[in-house]
Amino acid sequence: MSSPSFDPHATTVHAQCLCGAVQLDAKLPSLWLSHCHCQRCQRAHGSAFVTWVGLEAAHCEVRDPQGFLRWYLAETQAERGFCTHCGSTLFFRSPRWPGELHVVVANLTTRLDRAPQVHTHWETHVDWCAIDPNDGLPRRRSEDA
Repeated sequence: MSSPSFDPHATTVHAQCLCGAVQLDAKLPSLWLSHCHCQRCQRAHGSAFVTWVGLEAAHCEVRDPQGFLRWYLAETQAERGFCTHCGSTLFFRSPRWPGELHVVVANLTTRLDRAPQVHTHWETHVDWCAIDPNDGLPRRRSEDA
């Protein structure tokens, strides 16, 4: 994607895993866009933080013709969807947010309708990754997420 990475007039979004076996097409508008700094996301993605977009699940079409999509059920009853062929983590869903599908923004191939809005789980952000203190985004703790 070229800069800016969002287009307020976008009406659809496409995502796929690294190998392309699992794909998603969704209707916009998105519900929110957030940088998550929780330790579960850090470990699941091997990254300092993960940027997620919240979408209405009813507006999402997931295609997995080869059956590579699997869901890891965490102790919190949340599930992380990943491709068993290439290992890409793609999705998150939880009873805490019924009717939503959360999609990893790094897997998008098209622009979203909004820019990031917040850093969540800020109390567990890592100090080895520099984050612009003047990015204008609020930093929320876990209990506020």
